[in-house]
Amino acid sequence: MQHRPDRSPGQRFRFEHYMEYLQEQGWEICFSNLLNGKDDKYFYSKANYFRKAFIALKSLFVRWKDLRRAKNFDIVFVYREAYMLGTTYFERKIAKKGIPLVFDFDDSIWLNDTSEGNKNLAWLKKPEKTAEICKVATMVMVGNEYLANYARQFSKNVVVVPTTIDTNYHKKENIAKQSETICIGWTGTTTTMKHFELIMPVFVKLKERFGDKISYRVITNRIVEGYPVDVEMLIWNKNREIEDLQYFDIGIMPLPDDEWSKGKCGFKGLQCMALSMPVVMSPVGVNVDIVEDGKNGYLAETEEEWLEKLSILIESENLRIEIGKKARKSIEEEYSVEVWKIRFDELLKTLLSKNRNEK
Repeated sequence: MQHRPDRSPGQRFRFEHYMEYLQEQGWEICFSNLLNGKDDKYFYSKANYFRKAFIALKSLFVRWKDLRRAKNFDIVFVYREAYMLGTTYFERKIAKKGIPLVFDFDDSIWLNDTSEGNKNLAWLKKPEKTAEICKVATMVMVGNEYLANYARQFSKNVVVVPTTIDTNYHKKENIAKQSETICIGWTGTTTTMKHFELIMPVFVKLKERFGDKISYRVITNRIVEGYPVDVEMLIWNKNREIEDLQYFDIGIMPLPDDEWSKGKCGFKGLQCMALSMPVVMSPVGVNVDIVEDGKNGYLAETEEEWLEKLSILIESENLRIEIGKKARKSIEEEYSVEVWKIRFDELLKTLLSKNRNEK
Protein backbone atom coordinates (compact mmCIF):
# COMPACT_ATOMS: atom_id res chain seq x y z
CA MET A 1 0.00 0.00 0.00
CA GLN A 2 1.37 3.39 -1.03
CA HIS A 3 0.09 6.79 -2.14
CA ARG A 4 1.18 6.96 -5.76
CA PRO A 5 3.02 4.93 -8.41
CA ASP A 6 6.47 5.74 -9.81
CA ARG A 7 6.62 9.15 -8.15
CA SER A 8 8.05 9.23 -4.64
CA PRO A 9 11.83 8.81 -4.27
CA GLY A 10 11.12 7.20 -0.90
CA GLN A 11 9.18 4.27 -2.28
CA ARG A 12 11.49 3.90 -5.28
CA PHE A 13 14.58 3.58 -3.10
CA ARG A 14 13.01 1.93 -0.04
CA PHE A 15 11.41 -1.10 -1.68
CA GLU A 16 10.41 -0.78 -5.34
CA HIS A 17 13.86 -1.65 -6.63
CA TYR A 18 13.74 -4.96 -4.72
CA MET A 19 10.66 -6.08 -6.63
CA GLU A 20 12.40 -7.84 -9.51
CA TYR A 21 14.56 -9.87 -7.12
CA LEU A 22 11.60 -10.73 -4.88
CA GLN A 23 9.63 -11.98 -7.89
CA GLU A 24 12.60 -14.16 -8.83
CA GLN A 25 12.39 -15.62 -5.31
CA GLY A 26 8.75 -16.58 -5.84
CA TRP A 27 6.88 -13.59 -4.44
CA GLU A 28 3.77 -12.34 -6.24
CA ILE A 29 3.44 -8.60 -5.72
CA CYS A 30 0.38 -6.38 -6.02
CA PHE A 31 0.62 -2.60 -5.63
CA SER A 32 -2.35 -0.61 -4.35
CA ASN A 33 -1.96 3.11 -5.05
CA LEU A 34 -4.23 5.89 -3.83
CA LEU A 35 -3.25 8.52 -6.39
CA ASN A 36 -2.67 8.47 -10.13
CA GLY A 37 -0.63 11.05 -12.03
CA LYS A 38 -3.63 13.35 -12.53
CA ASP A 39 -4.63 13.18 -8.86
CA ASP A 40 -1.07 13.88 -7.79
CA LYS A 41 -1.04 17.15 -9.72
CA TYR A 42 -4.03 18.47 -7.77
CA PHE A 43 -3.45 16.84 -4.40
CA TYR A 44 -0.15 18.61 -3.70
CA SER A 45 -1.13 21.97 -5.20
CA LYS A 46 -2.62 24.90 -3.30
CA ALA A 47 -6.42 25.26 -3.05
CA ASN A 48 -8.42 22.84 -5.30
CA TYR A 49 -10.30 21.80 -2.13
CA PHE A 50 -13.27 20.19 -3.88
CA ARG A 51 -10.94 18.16 -6.08
CA LYS A 52 -8.96 17.10 -3.00
CA ALA A 53 -12.15 16.06 -1.20
CA PHE A 54 -13.08 13.93 -4.21
CA ILE A 55 -9.61 12.32 -4.20
CA ALA A 56 -9.88 11.57 -0.48
CA LEU A 57 -13.33 9.99 -0.97
CA LYS A 58 -12.14 7.97 -3.95
CA SER A 59 -9.16 6.79 -1.89
CA LEU A 60 -11.52 5.52 0.81
CA PHE A 61 -13.15 3.20 -1.70
CA VAL A 62 -9.72 1.97 -2.84
CA ARG A 63 -8.79 1.02 0.72
CA TRP A 64 -12.19 -0.57 1.48
CA LYS A 65 -11.67 -2.71 -1.60
CA ASP A 66 -8.21 -3.60 -0.26
CA LEU A 67 -9.72 -4.72 3.04
CA ARG A 68 -12.13 -7.07 1.28
CA ARG A 69 -9.33 -8.76 -0.63
CA ALA A 70 -6.69 -8.64 2.13
CA LYS A 71 -7.26 -12.31 3.00
CA ASN A 72 -5.78 -13.20 -0.40
CA PHE A 73 -2.35 -11.92 0.64
CA ASP A 74 0.31 -13.45 2.88
CA ILE A 75 1.79 -10.07 3.86
CA VAL A 76 0.54 -6.49 3.60
CA PHE A 77 3.29 -3.85 3.27
CA VAL A 78 2.32 -0.26 4.16
CA TYR A 79 4.65 2.57 3.21
CA ARG A 80 4.24 5.52 5.63
CA GLU A 81 0.43 5.20 5.93
CA ALA A 82 -2.44 3.36 4.30
CA TYR A 83 -4.60 6.49 4.03
CA MET A 84 -3.65 10.16 3.77
CA LEU A 85 -5.85 11.48 6.60
CA GLY A 86 -5.62 10.90 10.34
CA THR A 87 -7.32 7.53 10.65
CA THR A 88 -5.55 4.22 11.33
CA TYR A 89 -8.73 2.26 10.58
CA PHE A 90 -7.27 0.32 7.66
CA GLU A 91 -4.06 -0.72 9.42
CA ARG A 92 -6.04 -1.86 12.49
CA LYS A 93 -8.51 -3.88 10.41
CA ILE A 94 -5.69 -5.65 8.54
CA ALA A 95 -3.97 -6.50 11.82
CA LYS A 96 -7.23 -7.88 13.29
CA LYS A 97 -7.56 -10.20 10.31
CA GLY A 98 -4.30 -11.84 11.41
CA ILE A 99 -2.43 -10.85 8.25
CA PRO A 100 1.24 -9.91 8.85
CA LEU A 101 1.52 -6.14 8.49
CA VAL A 102 4.87 -4.53 7.62
CA PHE A 103 4.99 -0.80 8.30
CA ASP A 104 7.85 1.06 6.59
CA PHE A 105 8.82 4.71 7.00
CA ASP A 106 11.88 6.80 6.22
CA ASP A 107 11.16 10.20 7.80
CA SER A 108 10.16 11.57 11.20
CA ILE A 109 6.54 11.33 10.12
CA TRP A 110 5.26 11.54 13.71
CA LEU A 111 6.11 15.26 13.53
CA ASN A 112 3.76 17.77 11.93
CA ASP A 113 5.31 18.52 8.53
CA THR A 114 2.62 19.19 5.93
CA SER A 115 3.35 19.93 2.27
CA GLU A 116 3.18 23.58 1.18
CA GLY A 117 0.05 23.00 -0.87
CA ASN A 118 -1.85 21.54 2.08
CA LYS A 119 -0.84 23.76 5.01
CA ASN A 120 -4.47 24.85 5.47
CA LEU A 121 -5.54 21.21 5.74
CA ALA A 122 -2.95 20.19 8.33
CA TRP A 123 -5.71 19.79 10.94
CA LEU A 124 -6.97 16.76 9.00
CA LYS A 125 -3.67 14.98 9.51
CA LYS A 126 -2.73 13.10 12.66
CA PRO A 127 1.06 12.72 12.91
CA GLU A 128 0.77 10.78 16.17
CA LYS A 129 -0.95 7.99 14.28
CA THR A 130 2.56 6.75 13.45
CA ALA A 131 2.79 5.38 16.99
CA GLU A 132 -0.61 3.70 16.63
CA ILE A 133 0.45 1.96 13.41
CA CYS A 134 3.70 0.81 15.03
CA LYS A 135 1.64 -0.83 17.80
CA VAL A 136 -0.50 -2.91 15.44
CA ALA A 137 2.21 -3.72 12.87
CA THR A 138 3.81 -7.16 12.91
CA MET A 139 7.11 -5.64 11.80
CA VAL A 140 8.26 -2.03 11.64
CA MET A 141 10.91 -1.33 9.01
CA VAL A 142 12.77 2.00 9.21
CA GLY A 143 15.63 3.74 7.43
CA ASN A 144 17.98 4.57 10.31
CA GLU A 145 18.62 4.19 14.05
CA TYR A 146 16.97 7.49 14.98
CA LEU A 147 13.70 6.28 13.48
CA ALA A 148 14.23 2.86 15.05
CA ASN A 149 14.59 4.35 18.53
CA TYR A 150 11.23 6.05 18.09
CA ALA A 151 9.53 2.91 16.78
CA ARG A 152 10.92 0.71 19.58
CA GLN A 153 8.77 2.63 22.05
CA PHE A 154 5.73 0.98 20.47
CA SER A 155 6.94 -2.22 18.81
CA LYS A 156 9.19 -5.12 19.78
CA ASN A 157 9.94 -6.04 16.17
CA VAL A 158 11.80 -3.11 14.60
CA VAL A 159 14.43 -3.59 11.89
CA VAL A 160 16.68 -1.02 10.22
CA VAL A 161 16.87 -1.28 6.44
CA PRO A 162 18.72 1.72 5.00
CA THR A 163 17.61 3.51 1.88
CA THR A 164 19.62 1.80 -0.84
CA ILE A 165 20.91 2.52 -4.33
CA ASP A 166 20.79 0.33 -7.42
CA THR A 167 24.46 0.60 -8.40
CA ASN A 168 23.72 -0.86 -11.83
CA TYR A 169 21.42 2.11 -12.49
CA HIS A 170 23.31 4.78 -10.56
CA LYS A 171 26.71 4.49 -12.21
CA LYS A 172 29.00 7.01 -13.81
CA GLU A 173 28.96 7.14 -17.60
CA ASN A 174 31.52 8.86 -19.81
CA ILE A 175 29.38 11.80 -20.83
CA ALA A 176 31.23 14.86 -22.12
CA LYS A 177 30.31 18.03 -20.25
CA GLN A 178 29.51 21.06 -22.36
CA SER A 179 31.16 23.41 -19.88
CA GLU A 180 34.49 23.52 -18.04
CA THR A 181 32.96 25.11 -14.96
CA ILE A 182 32.85 23.10 -11.74
CA CYS A 183 29.20 22.47 -10.94
CA ILE A 184 27.94 22.31 -7.35
CA GLY A 185 24.60 20.54 -7.37
CA TRP A 186 21.59 19.78 -5.20
CA THR A 187 18.44 17.79 -5.90
CA GLY A 188 15.12 17.81 -4.06
CA THR A 189 11.58 19.14 -4.11
CA THR A 190 10.46 22.71 -3.50
CA THR A 191 9.32 21.51 -0.07
CA THR A 192 12.96 20.94 0.90
CA MET A 193 14.38 23.87 -1.09
CA LYS A 194 14.75 25.65 2.26
CA HIS A 195 17.60 23.23 3.01
CA PHE A 196 19.45 24.28 -0.15
CA GLU A 197 18.91 27.91 0.82
CA LEU A 198 20.52 27.37 4.26
CA ILE A 199 23.98 27.90 2.80
CA MET A 200 23.15 30.64 0.29
CA PRO A 201 25.70 32.97 1.98
CA VAL A 202 28.33 30.31 1.21
CA PHE A 203 27.28 30.23 -2.45
CA VAL A 204 27.69 34.01 -2.62
CA LYS A 205 31.19 33.89 -1.08
CA LEU A 206 32.28 31.03 -3.33
CA LYS A 207 31.12 32.97 -6.38
CA GLU A 208 33.10 36.00 -5.21
CA ARG A 209 36.17 33.82 -4.74
CA PHE A 210 36.02 31.61 -7.85
CA GLY A 211 33.88 33.60 -10.27
CA ASP A 212 33.04 31.82 -13.53
CA LYS A 213 35.06 28.78 -12.48
CA ILE A 214 31.97 27.48 -10.64
CA SER A 215 28.25 27.15 -11.30
CA TYR A 216 25.20 25.97 -9.35
CA ARG A 217 22.56 23.52 -10.51
CA VAL A 218 19.32 22.40 -8.83
CA ILE A 219 17.14 19.50 -9.97
CA THR A 220 13.64 19.92 -8.56
CA ASN A 221 9.93 19.78 -9.34
CA ARG A 222 9.31 23.51 -9.87
CA ILE A 223 11.43 26.47 -10.99
CA VAL A 224 12.39 28.88 -8.19
CA GLU A 225 13.95 32.28 -8.91
CA GLY A 226 15.25 35.32 -7.08
CA TYR A 227 18.53 34.05 -5.64
CA PRO A 228 21.56 36.39 -5.22
CA VAL A 229 23.62 34.06 -7.43
CA ASP A 230 22.74 32.40 -10.72
CA VAL A 231 21.24 28.95 -10.13
CA GLU A 232 20.40 26.74 -13.10
CA MET A 233 17.06 25.07 -12.45
CA LEU A 234 16.14 21.75 -14.07
CA ILE A 235 12.80 20.00 -13.73
CA TRP A 236 13.31 16.43 -12.52
CA ASN A 237 12.72 13.83 -15.22
CA LYS A 238 13.10 10.14 -14.48
CA ASN A 239 14.21 9.38 -18.03
CA ARG A 240 17.25 11.63 -17.75
CA GLU A 241 17.85 11.80 -13.99
CA ILE A 242 21.25 10.06 -14.13
CA GLU A 243 22.45 12.23 -17.01
CA ASP A 244 21.35 15.39 -15.18
CA LEU A 245 22.96 14.31 -11.91
CA GLN A 246 26.23 13.46 -13.65
CA TYR A 247 26.60 17.11 -14.61
CA PHE A 248 27.36 17.77 -10.93
CA ASP A 249 31.04 17.81 -9.97
CA ILE A 250 30.21 18.16 -6.27
CA GLY A 251 26.98 17.09 -4.58
CA ILE A 252 25.68 18.83 -1.47
CA MET A 253 23.18 17.98 1.25
CA PRO A 254 22.77 20.82 3.77
CA LEU A 255 20.31 20.17 6.60
CA PRO A 256 19.15 22.00 9.74
CA ASP A 257 19.92 20.17 12.97
CA ASP A 258 16.31 19.50 13.96
CA GLU A 259 14.14 16.49 14.78
CA TRP A 260 12.73 16.17 11.27
CA SER A 261 16.18 16.19 9.65
CA LYS A 262 17.49 13.57 12.07
CA GLY A 263 15.02 11.16 10.54
CA LYS A 264 16.33 11.72 7.01
CA CYS A 265 18.01 8.71 5.39
CA GLY A 266 20.70 10.50 3.38
CA PHE A 267 19.26 9.78 -0.05
CA LYS A 268 20.52 12.96 -1.74
CA GLY A 269 24.06 12.13 -0.70
CA LEU A 270 23.79 8.42 -1.47
CA GLN A 271 22.77 8.89 -5.09
CA CYS A 272 25.59 11.38 -5.72
CA MET A 273 28.14 9.10 -4.06
CA ALA A 274 26.97 6.19 -6.21
CA LEU A 275 27.90 8.28 -9.25
CA SER A 276 31.51 8.53 -7.98
CA MET A 277 30.93 12.11 -6.93
CA PRO A 278 32.41 13.85 -3.86
CA VAL A 279 29.75 15.16 -1.48
CA VAL A 280 29.60 17.71 1.31
CA MET A 281 26.83 17.02 3.82
CA SER A 282 25.62 18.41 7.13
CA PRO A 283 26.61 16.18 10.09
CA VAL A 284 22.96 15.49 10.94
CA GLY A 285 21.32 12.13 11.54
CA VAL A 286 22.43 9.23 9.36
CA ASN A 287 24.82 11.46 7.37
CA VAL A 288 27.52 10.90 9.99
CA ASP A 289 27.23 7.15 9.38
CA ILE A 290 27.36 7.48 5.60
CA VAL A 291 30.29 9.92 5.35
CA GLU A 292 33.69 9.49 6.96
CA ASP A 293 34.89 13.09 6.88
CA GLY A 294 37.83 13.54 4.53
CA LYS A 295 37.76 9.94 3.31
CA ASN A 296 34.66 9.25 1.20
CA GLY A 297 33.19 12.75 1.45
CA TYR A 298 33.08 15.77 3.73
CA LEU A 299 30.92 16.90 6.64
CA ALA A 300 30.32 20.62 7.19
CA GLU A 301 28.37 22.22 10.03
CA THR A 302 29.22 25.92 10.11
CA GLU A 303 29.31 28.42 7.29
CA GLU A 304 33.10 28.48 7.58
CA GLU A 305 33.30 24.69 7.26
CA TRP A 306 31.06 24.67 4.19
CA LEU A 307 33.24 27.34 2.59
CA GLU A 308 36.43 25.45 3.45
CA LYS A 309 35.32 21.98 2.32
CA LEU A 310 33.76 23.16 -0.93
CA SER A 311 36.81 25.30 -1.72
CA ILE A 312 39.14 22.32 -1.22
CA LEU A 313 37.15 20.28 -3.72
CA ILE A 314 36.82 23.13 -6.21
CA GLU A 315 40.59 23.68 -6.22
CA SER A 316 41.62 20.04 -6.80
CA GLU A 317 40.32 17.83 -9.59
CA ASN A 318 42.50 14.95 -8.36
CA LEU A 319 40.91 15.17 -4.91
CA ARG A 320 37.42 15.16 -6.43
CA ILE A 321 38.29 11.99 -8.36
CA GLU A 322 39.88 10.30 -5.34
CA ILE A 323 37.01 11.10 -2.95
CA GLY A 324 34.47 10.15 -5.63
CA LYS A 325 35.98 6.68 -6.08
CA LYS A 326 35.90 6.05 -2.34
CA ALA A 327 32.32 7.31 -2.20
CA ARG A 328 31.25 4.82 -4.86
CA LYS A 329 33.01 1.99 -3.01
CA SER A 330 31.13 2.88 0.20
CA ILE A 331 27.80 2.64 -1.59
CA GLU A 332 28.67 -0.67 -3.22
CA GLU A 333 29.71 -2.22 0.11
CA GLU A 334 27.08 -0.80 2.49
CA TYR A 335 24.13 0.85 0.74
CA SER A 336 23.56 -1.06 -2.50
CA VAL A 337 20.55 -3.10 -3.59
CA GLU A 338 22.92 -6.00 -4.26
CA VAL A 339 23.92 -6.08 -0.59
CA TRP A 340 20.45 -5.59 0.88
CA LYS A 341 18.08 -7.45 -1.46
CA ILE A 342 18.84 -10.84 0.13
CA ARG A 343 18.30 -9.43 3.62
CA PHE A 344 15.00 -7.85 2.54
CA ASP A 345 13.78 -11.17 1.15
CA GLU A 346 14.87 -13.01 4.32
CA LEU A 347 13.00 -10.58 6.56
CA LEU A 348 9.74 -11.14 4.69
CA LYS A 349 10.16 -14.92 4.54
CA THR A 350 10.93 -15.13 8.26
CA LEU A 351 7.84 -13.07 9.03
CA LEU A 352 5.68 -15.28 6.80
CA SER A 353 7.08 -18.50 8.27
CA LYS A 354 6.50 -17.32 11.84
CA ASN A 355 2.91 -16.35 11.07
CA ARG A 356 2.16 -19.75 9.51
CA ASN A 357 3.70 -21.60 12.46
CA GLU A 358 1.52 -19.65 14.90
CA LYS A 359 -1.71 -20.58 13.11
